[in-house]
Amino acid sequence: MKRWISLLLVLAMILPLAACNKENGNEDQKTETTEEENVDQTETDDTESTSDGKGKIGIVTGTVSQGEEEFRAGEKWTKELGDRVIHVTYPDKFAQEQETTIANMKSLAADKDVKAMIIVQAVPGTAAGIDAVREMRPDMLIIAGAPHDDPEVIASRADICLDLDQYQRGVDIIDTAKDMGAETFIHYSFPRHMSYVLLAARRDELQKRAEEVGMDFYEVDAPDPTGDAGISGAQQFVLEDAPRQVEKYGENTAFFSTNCSMQEPLIKAVLEEGAIFPEQCCPSPYHAYPGALGIKIPQDKAGDIEYLNDQIKEAVAEKGGTGRFATWKYPANVLMIDAGVAYAEQFINGDVEAQDIKAMEDILEKETDGDVKINLMDDLDNFILLTISSQTF
Repeated sequence: MKRWISLLLVLAMILPLAACNKENGNEDQKTETTEEENVDQTETDDTESTSDGKGKIGIVTGTVSQGEEEFRAGEKWTKELGDRVIHVTYPDKFAQEQETTIANMKSLAADKDVKAMIIVQAVPGTAAGIDAVREMRPDMLIIAGAPHDDPEVIASRADICLDLDQYQRGVDIIDTAKDMGAETFIHYSFPRHMSYVLLAARRDELQKRAEEVGMDFYEVDAPDPTGDAGISGAQQFVLEDAPRQVEKYGENTAFFSTNCSMQEPLIKAVLEEGAIFPEQCCPSPYHAYPGALGIKIPQDKAGDIEYLNDQIKEAVAEKGGTGRFATWKYPANVLMIDAGVAYAEQFINGDVEAQDIKAMEDILEKETDGDVKINLMDDLDNFILLTISSQTF
């Protein structure tokens, strides 16, 4: 009996100590786990923010069907900078679906890590989209390329605007066509485009210069690709109409269209008819030429402009079009996106303010190896106009 009592006393002494040790062990484990959770949470937070602690860049372009060149440029930057670039598109029928464009711009602004937005082309809806973004993010850098709104409208909203010098192009395109032997010039467009100040100004300059050099100038109304006929309707129109114009005015007829989606069928038709094609609406070796000529660019030649130019020359020569097709040496709208990204990087790093025009001009010079002429729009000190040298295939 005494033995059992002694054993119970010993157990009574041991159990509290064991319980105490167990609690202490749990407490130690709890503290250790909490520290690990804090470390994991910190790492998660770093992962959720941008790479290297830098801000993100939003790029807004058209789709492949309405603006493949800009789309591919945006796609390229998502590959090069990874999750530091967010690329969204506006709809093909952007004139009727402006709310979608605005919503997509607002979705970029909703990401607090997005510090800059580059829009090429700045289609209808962009101005209202910028207003909405400014309400959410007044600190956002916004660069608008190839804007469709009146210059004063977009320049009062974007920090920097980039566009082709349409006034100078009106002279240059006619001179290029004249050098190729053109006697007649056909200008395809539609009322919506002719309501844009710069496109209408270019048309006027084209007509004026044509008269100066003794070239006949004709305007031809084409279907609006954003209208009921859609892109396919507009493309079919130029495929059928270009041969009619050549039959009427002869092979020394030069053709020009103001719309991106019309370029590929127009190049095909003009080449087939033996006529002249001095430049696309958005001049670039990449714009419509590869598709129209069936050129496949190998992966290892992606971005190699010299390779592409050689391929275009060969394809044009095979069809007997040598000396009658041309474009700029550097892709225009791609330049706007590339320069925009370079400027955005400097802005995010704190190297430039939102509206440093000299810094942007320096970037444009660097991107084109100095082959760019720059002017500022009259009375708009943040609206840069540019042209690049032409090349004949």
